[in-house]
Amino acid sequence: MWMLEHDADKLPELNEVAEHIIKQGHEVGKLAQTLFKKGISIPEQPFLENLKQTQILLKEKKPLFEASFMVDNLYARADILVPKGKKWDIVEVKSSTSVKEDNLHDISFQRYVYEKAGIKINKCYLAHINNAFIRKGEIKAKKLIKIEEVTKEVDKVSLDIDKRIEHMLSILAKKDAPDIKIGKGCENGTDCPSQECWSFLPEAHVFELWRGGKKSYELLEGEVLYIKDIPDDYTLTDKQEIQKEAVKTGKVYKEEKKIQDFLKSFQQPVYYLDFETFATAIPLFDRVKPYQQIPFQFSCHKVEGTLVTHMEYLHREASDPRRMLLDALKKALGENGSIIVYNQSFEKKCLEELGSLFPKEKKWAASVCARMLDLAIPFKNFWYYHPAQKGKYSIKSVMPALTGKGYEDLEIGKGDLASMKYLDLTFHNGKDKEKVYNDLLVYCGQDTEGMIWIVEKLRDIS
Repeated sequence: MWMLEHDADKLPELNEVAEHIIKQGHEVGKLAQTLFKKGISIPEQPFLENLKQTQILLKEKKPLFEASFMVDNLYARADILVPKGKKWDIVEVKSSTSVKEDNLHDISFQRYVYEKAGIKINKCYLAHINNAFIRKGEIKAKKLIKIEEVTKEVDKVSLDIDKRIEHMLSILAKKDAPDIKIGKGCENGTDCPSQECWSFLPEAHVFELWRGGKKSYELLEGEVLYIKDIPDDYTLTDKQEIQKEAVKTGKVYKEEKKIQDFLKSFQQPVYYLDFETFATAIPLFDRVKPYQQIPFQFSCHKVEGTLVTHMEYLHREASDPRRMLLDALKKALGENGSIIVYNQSFEKKCLEELGSLFPKEKKWAASVCARMLDLAIPFKNFWYYHPAQKGKYSIKSVMPALTGKGYEDLEIGKGDLASMKYLDLTFHNGKDKEKVYNDLLVYCGQDTEGMIWIVEKLRDIS
């Protein structure tokens, strides 16, 4: 918070994925507004005009969208304010599928500001996505959006809110940044946009320890920064011990027999398969739930002896891709041979959902799942561990460590970016259509070709 006010240049700008998430939240907000008839939408900008219009429109005694209030150096804007006699209900809108504690604090602050500005609040509600909703025809907001009363929960988190606000204002008033040490609650950039607190950590630090959790914080409190410096009498799991030894020696750990047995289980021909999917809060097609993963692309490399064949599919129309993707997949996979995937639970779920969607294909989908082998197994089980993996076993960590090849030079190098680019391009008339489609094919293709590279290296070392 201090950095936002005093040192914002050190905070990263919102990336395309974050902007897409915000845009999706706005879409849910607009849909929620349709539940309140005769509501009045107040333009967010200009800022001062919004404040002025709010005061004028309060007299209308109609639902207000984006009404804002500023009092005593505090500012809050309401998604929806609903008149109830001489009082008002707060309806906060979120694109999540449940009530979260953060939401309660958000509403708590809003209520505090509104009441301080002279607005009497009746009840508090959170409008969120109903995860049991399945689209059938036109979207009906009252079925997709669930409105829960959270007044009592907000009351609980509102205890001492005035003292907390006073504390936050005192932080904003400081000339120098608060001296905060990382500890429980920090997520190394996952939730907090700043990396400043973590900048003192060296290479191969204790927060890279495999499933370190509390141990990483304990070691930091004991002034142990490097994995290699973890005392020998400190209790680590077997996998953590393997990681520590690899970091200390700089050598790869490998269990050749287990790797050999794993590779021997491959049945020819061998198919390497990867899906790309997207998910939206508001389902785009019939028979889709909120945030359900919809496969729109696959890459498949078939290896038979020395012959390698690449097959792929990318749905380029603004329509449900699942039937056409399934038909292309049936042609690509054949009836025999192992199907290699990375972290198989994801691909299996996609196939199971395709089988449920098209009952005649359920048996086929089950047969494909039965042929799957998970390439993550040797790395998840630490049969192979390279210090450069930094305690991770994702393909994004394993491939560069094992093969020296990565995703840095690709225009699209992450799954969430691929999903966002595809949605923007296909359903919102994004720019550079052919280039982006080609970038998607390259990215997905590298996932499956990369698995071939990984298997070749495993054969070499074992």
